[in-house]
Amino acid sequence: MKNPTRAWRLLLNPGLPALLLVLVLVPGIYAVAASVLFPAQPEFVYGRIPLASLLVQHIVLAGSATLAAAVVGVSIGVFVTRPVGASLVPLVQDLSALAQTVPPVAVLALAVPLVGFGTAPTVLALFLFSVLPILGNAVTGLHQVDPALREASTAMGMRPWRRLVLTELPLAAPVILAGVRTAAIISIGTATIGATIGAGGLGVVIIAGLVRDNIAFVFSGALASAMLALLVDWCFGILARRLEP
Repeated sequence: MKNPTRAWRLLLNPGLPALLLVLVLVPGIYAVAASVLFPAQPEFVYGRIPLASLLVQHIVLAGSATLAAAVVGVSIGVFVTRPVGASLVPLVQDLSALAQTVPPVAVLALAVPLVGFGTAPTVLALFLFSVLPILGNAVTGLHQVDPALREASTAMGMRPWRRLVLTELPLAAPVILAGVRTAAIISIGTATIGATIGAGGLGVVIIAGLVRDNIAFVFSGALASAMLALLVDWCFGILARRLEP
């Protein structure tokens, strides 16, 4: 019987996701593979927009939302862990828990009348879902900093902002990064729904496949999204190991 841990390591190794991503992105290669997997389909490659272009759009959608969520989430986390904002911690935690119960499609439906169709409502929805794990981990990470280290930094003459930048944030960085890692994966997976309102991304080919009842289209978009998520997760894993004390 194969070791399941070894099997997962093989799956998470960057070589396999990268190889599968290249297989999907190169039309000629994917057409051959899809003709074997889905021989009954009339078409194997989505021809209106190159899948590589849709992948770039997908990365921009997920990346911009995650970056904005990281800035806002860490900033709010820093504020509520200072004496002036400590009373807001329960409120922030409750709002975060409540927001996670709202489906992304509902956020899109509410955002479209406000900001229109396209990229803006999609990024807004991804931002709202991405900010929650980052905010929660920022609060947790900063609360876990040893009070003795804070006192030592103050005794060395550090002002509060220097203590935050030089002591607290570096120590909380692994926990914060775990939140950013989770947010990035959520964004990559959720960004596919943006195609329903004209935002582009890999959801375009998935929806085209659903409309045409073409499993080869759906498989190419889903596989590209999954392999992108695995590669991003692998990159965050490397960064997390570098931040470990």
